[in-house]
Amino acid sequence: MPAPATLWSELVAAAQADPFLPVASGVFGLAVLHAFAAPFFARAAHRLESAHAARIASGSVPVNERGESSDFRAAALHLLGEVEAVFGLWAFVLFAVLIAWPGKGWVFACRYVESGDYAQAMGAGATSPSKFIEPLFVFVIMALASARPIVSLAGRALGATSRLLGGSPAAHWFTLLTLAPLLGSLITEPAAMTIGAWLLSRQFFVLRPSESLKYATLALLFVNVSVGGALTHFAAPPIVMVAGGWGWGAADVFRQFGLGALATILLSNGLYLLRFRRELAALRGAPKPASPEPAIPVWVTGAHLLFMVWTVAMLAGHHPVLMLGGLLAFLAFTVATPQWQSPLSLRGPLLVGFFLAGLVVLGGLQGWWIAPVLLRLGDQALLVAATVLTSFNDNAAITYLAAQVPALAAPGEVAAALRHAVVAGALAGGGLTVIANAPNPAGQSILAPHFDGAVSPWKLAGWAAVPTFLAVICLGFLRG
Repeated sequence: MPAPATLWSELVAAAQADPFLPVASGVFGLAVLHAFAAPFFARAAHRLESAHAARIASGSVPVNERGESSDFRAAALHLLGEVEAVFGLWAFVLFAVLIAWPGKGWVFACRYVESGDYAQAMGAGATSPSKFIEPLFVFVIMALASARPIVSLAGRALGATSRLLGGSPAAHWFTLLTLAPLLGSLITEPAAMTIGAWLLSRQFFVLRPSESLKYATLALLFVNVSVGGALTHFAAPPIVMVAGGWGWGAADVFRQFGLGALATILLSNGLYLLRFRRELAALRGAPKPASPEPAIPVWVTGAHLLFMVWTVAMLAGHHPVLMLGGLLAFLAFTVATPQWQSPLSLRGPLLVGFFLAGLVVLGGLQGWWIAPVLLRLGDQALLVAATVLTSFNDNAAITYLAAQVPALAAPGEVAAALRHAVVAGALAGGGLTVIANAPNPAGQSILAPHFDGAVSPWKLAGWAAVPTFLAVICLGFLRG
């Protein structure tokens, strides 16, 4: 019987069979390094923008008839500093390399990028639905969930719950950090992050808590939102990226992660509530209510909820054209009901969708090395590895790469344990850093003004360590 191949020999054999694969992994590695360097580009862009603004004030640079002018270098650096844009930008680099590579060319590059499936582009696999339906879904559902009727409904529900608990700052704090993340299982994690951060900013951070409590609150928000979308199969990007391929429905996801997610949020919030109980009790000043807005009719809110249900149903049925049709109908509805709508911003949804689409293009070529690595890890080792790797990359990237391993989609208890472990680790590690989960930058941008200077990544990771450890234990070992 021949000795089993070593990891190195298996990787060398795969690289020799298709020399393009190591090059594609090199492009992916550069994208990961770029994600870490994004804050440096952003700071350089801000410096150039400030200098350009000073030149505008002195009249030394030309402006248009509206007094507008920009520094192209600052704009380019600002794009390079957008964490969500990194993978999409490097997907274009990979596309160019595919076109130039001998034996690939324009036709092959288009076939691969349009399908997101390397085997299908090579003609070695059966035709399958485009893998871009998941990024498209995240874009559409984020746009729907950010509409004013949905945000208003969520805000009223959370406010009523906190008043039932006494309406104190501690009650607001505990309610927002518990229910807003869990709401993500219905309205998606990015929407839950936006709502939770906005309400925390207006109802808690305005009370000027200590720096330690600020960082603890931000860490809890990130960790809780990362695990809070694990009650359904359509809300958390790391689950969305694998649910279709692994045949997971809402019941499967809740059975595997629902109890663990609930336990993580309640234990983490309870532990930090005990840690800061004296400071929370000492905070004074009830949150001021928002300025009154026109009441939104029930039928308007109901229509928005129906648009969201339609989008989820089209994801389950793999009907991307009908999903886009629903988005167009939603946009028409918002135009027809302007008195109950706020200006719709598509920038955030577009960036997150662009990020996930780039991840599909880059990640579809990483199975050659990640398959032998993952298959040599047991489920507990894989749980820890996924948690650690998630802090260096978006958790959707971790699960998408795992989905490229055919053995993980196979029937049997061993494969099922590995699937559970990699998703549990990706969910648990989503709050350690800003880049660990796609919605985190949105939450940080809302709450950053309440911190002195920039948010420290080291302090954030320090306060997120305990909730992350609890998430690893609860999600990894507590199942329904």
